[in-house]
Amino acid sequence: MHLDTERCVRAVQSRDSRFDGWFFTAVLSTGIYCRPSCPVPAPKVENMRFMPSAAAAQQAGFRACKRCRPDASPGSPEWNQRADLTARAMRLIADGVVDRSGVPGLAAQLGYSVRQLERHLREELGTGPVALARAQRAQTARLLVEGTQLPMAEVAFAAGFSSVRSFNDTVREVFALAPTDLRRRAAGDAVAAPGSLTVRLPFREPLCPDNLFGHLVETAVPGVEEWRDGAFRVALRLGTGHGIASLRPMPQHVVCRLVLSDLRHLSMAITRCRRLLDLDADPVAVDDCLRADPVLQPYVDKAPGRRVPRTADPEGFAVRAVLGQQVSTAAARTHAARLVAEHGTPIDDAHGGLTHLFPEPARLASLDPARLALPAARRLAVQRMVEALADGSVDLGVGSDWHEARARLGALPGIGPWTVETIAMRALGDPDAFVPSDLGVRVAAEHLGLPSTPGALTRRSATWRPWRSYAVQYLWAVGDHPVNQMPV
Repeated sequence: MHLDTERCVRAVQSRDSRFDGWFFTAVLSTGIYCRPSCPVPAPKVENMRFMPSAAAAQQAGFRACKRCRPDASPGSPEWNQRADLTARAMRLIADGVVDRSGVPGLAAQLGYSVRQLERHLREELGTGPVALARAQRAQTARLLVEGTQLPMAEVAFAAGFSSVRSFNDTVREVFALAPTDLRRRAAGDAVAAPGSLTVRLPFREPLCPDNLFGHLVETAVPGVEEWRDGAFRVALRLGTGHGIASLRPMPQHVVCRLVLSDLRHLSMAITRCRRLLDLDADPVAVDDCLRADPVLQPYVDKAPGRRVPRTADPEGFAVRAVLGQQVSTAAARTHAARLVAEHGTPIDDAHGGLTHLFPEPARLASLDPARLALPAARRLAVQRMVEALADGSVDLGVGSDWHEARARLGALPGIGPWTVETIAMRALGDPDAFVPSDLGVRVAAEHLGLPSTPGALTRRSATWRPWRSYAVQYLWAVGDHPVNQMPV
């Protein structure tokens, strides 16, 4: 996108917010960089330079605009719709891998040498993984400076900086303000209650919250997820700690209230909440493609901006998907709740009814399948899934290879196409996953006069590519089902 100069100039001159996060505008005459929708008058074209990331702009010596706060733009949708090396690396960096394991750890997870990875990222993004992680630390620091009253030394280490000095230097360089000045400028903003932090999660409009929150609530596992006081609440496993996120949809953002056992996991928690709600999607591109099909057009026009309800726990979701094979949603929730009560990690929730983290695969590996109230074939499928996740032979992490993950899932006993594609859609985040054998999809297909057999419907779905996961959301909207309704 940033290489298409003419298109970028038009976006800046029209202040088009749809392109926020797609690219950044560096202004040579001022030394600042902005998001495309920045409210200040557009600079002269000859003074514009377009960057693929905030990190690249910072690396080139530009500081963040104080008006439009480009460092807080929605993430680029590219990284969630692509499965190549760059996209996988960006998803891992956003999840905090560089801060936890360094660049060698990032390279190892991707199966490349450090040198190969560095060269690849610099060729496409104009900067390397260290600068990309540094930009993320700067944004985390800003959230802590503006949203809490923590001492600056604690902010520095919570944001991932190795020293207070590097924290101070980075904040001054990126924001052209000292940390104390940043806090002073934000003094009028509401500060979260002690022990919690509240941030706004931006998204590209439009967003239809009905199916997104409706689906999450309808499939919520008791003790791990709940709907309370107009917000979806979920227990998050975060590295060596945990957190509780409360997510409340608003017209132009999602209010995210976080209670964390360790503030160093703030960036990871935000990334996983954004992924759960699919907030980095490009709804205009998705809906334009699907609207071109006369069959889907009325449903896209009626409620544009549907997102794919995803997950903050890919491994846990895979286990839940197997438990949910060939049973009702209510039965699947019951089976999952039993696993949670017996094997989940207990947590305290002072603000609601969450009681556990969903059990990790390693903890479930010793589970006696005979204790599961399931048919023998499905007990075996659960056991094999847990074993594959525990020993790493199936990788569903944010940096995983989608095609390899599909192949390995499909090779497990008792794991059919519906389960593989459901996991691909919600756990892997593949925007083109498709579940033609799903009952709701088949009923919708029959109602709309589409082929209802899996093979024929798959062939018919070719016109919806590469957004078939979103097409599924519109097909589900054909029927009157709780997953399409915002909870009350």
